[in-house]
Amino acid sequence: MYALFDAWQGVRDFMDQGGVVLYAIAILIFVMWTFIFERIWYFKTALNRDLDSALATWEARGERKSKRAHQVREALISRVSEQIDQFMPLIKTMVTLAPLFGLLGTVTGMISVFEIMAITGGGDAKSMSAGVSKATIPTMSGMVAAISGVFGYTYLERVSNREKQLLEDHLTMDH
Repeated sequence: MYALFDAWQGVRDFMDQGGVVLYAIAILIFVMWTFIFERIWYFKTALNRDLDSALATWEARGERKSKRAHQVREALISRVSEQIDQFMPLIKTMVTLAPLFGLLGTVTGMISVFEIMAITGGGDAKSMSAGVSKATIPTMSGMVAAISGVFGYTYLERVSNREKQLLEDHLTMDH
């Protein structure tokens, strides 16, 4: 129980040192990873249902060589691809925003440093350290968020491209 309380206290202290922008980065990380886990869940569960439905629709067609059959095939691929790629642009946007939020934290932290320098005349290093902390912690957090998001997004993109290619390969126009 005490270990959990100490861990929570450590997180609160870290968040206080980073300033308000760190809370925005934390929310961004939470939302980004929620969408990444949703996509992983989709790939592990509902994707097979969507693929089976598209394959069943295609296999039910008697004729597959006409222009109409080609359009139906493209429509099936497009519908499943749309489901596969859902939320992918949003995840990519959040990965891009994470370091920008970190830079926002850098700017706000440096403003704090300059305020302290203006008040104290620049001679109080201890007072300036809080502002420097507010400048560096959000930068680091934004980069960590972006790097973790890049790993998640890269995995999702690889799986997405593989599944779309497999679908195209299975919807043959041979008869």
